[in-house]
Amino acid sequence: MTNRAAAPKIPEDDTGDPHIEIGGMRIDILEGAFSYYIRSLDAVVSRDLDRRMADLEVAKGKGKITTLFLVDDYPGVRPSQIADVLMRDRPATGRIIDRLVSAGDIRRETSTEDQRAQALYITDKGHALAEKVRGIIRAQEAEFFDFIAPEDRDQFMQMLKRVYLNMRAKWD
Repeated sequence: MTNRAAAPKIPEDDTGDPHIEIGGMRIDILEGAFSYYIRSLDAVVSRDLDRRMADLEVAKGKGKITTLFLVDDYPGVRPSQIADVLMRDRPATGRIIDRLVSAGDIRRETSTEDQRAQALYITDKGHALAEKVRGIIRAQEAEFFDFIAPEDRDQFMQMLKRVYLNMRAKWD
């Protein structure tokens, strides 16, 4: 577990709404913008995860971990299915798959159902990597987000899932 100083007292207005002030500066309209917090959280969480996985080929970048897990969990999954989950175009997804194939974590085969399609399969090396990454993610969840009270975690996760599903519906 990382050593953390006690959380600073967060200034609030009369309604209990926290004010965001960093280095004596307010962040203008961004203080009320979901996108600011989502991007900021993504950057910090990604940096922490990359640090934890520094010696692994799936560190840095987006999509490799999800792709690895999908291939591990769904033998024969097609690249187009992964692109859909990642919300990326096929060429970008293809580059992620190429990296994992080159690393020896997954392999491509021709689909038995459609000779024009690829099917992806995990290798023994890739399965071992997926298990290691799952452990790292479990540790990050417990340690990095230790400031979220246990009684708030379920509610926060439910809210994140609703936001995610509604965002996907808008994306589609």
